Amino acid sequence: MVKTPKRPISGWIILDKPYGMSSTQAVAKLRWLYNAEKAGHAGTLDPLATGLLPIALGEATKTVPFVQGGGKRYSFDLEWGSQTSTDDAEGEVVQTSDVRPREQDVRAALAGFTGTIMQRPPAFSAIKVNGERAYDLARAGEAVELAPRPVTIDELTLVSHGTDRSRFDMACEKGTYVRSLARDLAEALDTRGHVTMLRRTAVAGFTEADALTLETIEAAPDRDVLLRPASVAMRHLPELCVSSDDAALIRNGGVVLLRGASAPIALPEVWASFNGSVVAIGSVRAGHFHPSRVLKG
Repeated sequence: MVKTPKRPISGWIILDKPYGMSSTQAVAKLRWLYNAEKAGHAGTLDPLATGLLPIALGEATKTVPFVQGGGKRYSFDLEWGSQTSTDDAEGEVVQTSDVRPREQDVRAALAGFTGTIMQRPPAFSAIKVNGERAYDLARAGEAVELAPRPVTIDELTLVSHGTDRSRFDMACEKGTYVRSLARDLAEALDTRGHVTMLRRTAVAGFTEADALTLETIEAAPDRDVLLRPASVAMRHLPELCVSSDDAALIRNGGVVLLRGASAPIALPEVWASFNGSVVAIGSVRAGHFHPSRVLKG
């Protein structure tokens, strides 16, 4: 049986990941739908979470770090009174409490979880411990205690409050765990809690208006038109427009002199473009562009 050759297609899909699907499964699905040579995602979403999962295909995978490092926004529900092994609805209940916090107490506690704080990641996370994923160790029955680490929460708002459940909206930076926040917020209010609903509503400048469902992608008569160019990942960085000759030189790993009165002398991170397409990511030193990551034309 002759296998169909993979396509050297490149671009971004901002997927509205459905409930119950892992990020790895979502990437595999998109790669299969596009028959792409390679694919990757910019920021894991738990299977029980929904919302924005940016997925890169082909050469666009080289721009994944620039989306992965962007800010994120989440909507989540916190159920009061019980803590689970996974800090969400997937795990077994490990502690309970009869305490149900008052709305004014919840609002007063939020200030302590805004800004740069120390946060202990959940045991069921993708963080590596001696080369093993923490969730693999936890599922094997090993006690996993991860060290607290600094995270930044830009905004934390109580949207609605009930006796047993409250909804929050949060804007945060890379590395923040919503499940840990829910656990710690409940403990600060002398109770226990876990996440029962989690939705990512924004990431690195993308919003729900940019997201596509799997059903929309599958039904599209021409899926290629749904792809966004690799350049969408570079919007926060300065752009250098280069000539055709310079683009060819850069793609071969060459360093080019930047000409013109407005040409920068030094920039720590910048991307070079030709006709709007990403040629390379690199830096400017002494008026020369030095590529560090080159994208094929």
